[in-house]
Amino acid sequence: MEPSVFVYPIQVQPTDIDAMGHVNNVVYLQWVQDAASAHWQALAAPVLRQQYNWVVLRHEIDYQRPAFLHDVLEARTWVKTYAGVRSVRVVQIIRPAGSQVLAEAHTTWCLVHAANGKPARITEAISSVFLPAT
Repeated sequence: MEPSVFVYPIQVQPTDIDAMGHVNNVVYLQWVQDAASAHWQALAAPVLRQQYNWVVLRHEIDYQRPAFLHDVLEARTWVKTYAGVRSVRVVQIIRPAGSQVLAEAHTTWCLVHAANGKPARITEAISSVFLPAT
């Protein structure tokens, strides 16, 4: 079953721009985290959001093209794999006009219990949040 793609809109702001006149690399990282959080918030039931949190274990980002002030972009994200307490998420930062990929991130996340911060195994209830209904 293919995961569904979640789209998170982005509007480049003046504070996103660095001394070189384009979006700073750190901003892309923030967008990756914002898209992942918005995906979870949009799809997970309130009870799951109360019981669990996600923490980042690793980010890997490939920068392909620059973004500039006032660009309208999208972060397209999906969960690629699950194993135990970890999942790998893909986030592509896209310029929809022309479908240009500006950056692609692969992030490893760990599911944790909200009450104590300890790792939690990814169950069907969690994985089904990110998979389309059959």
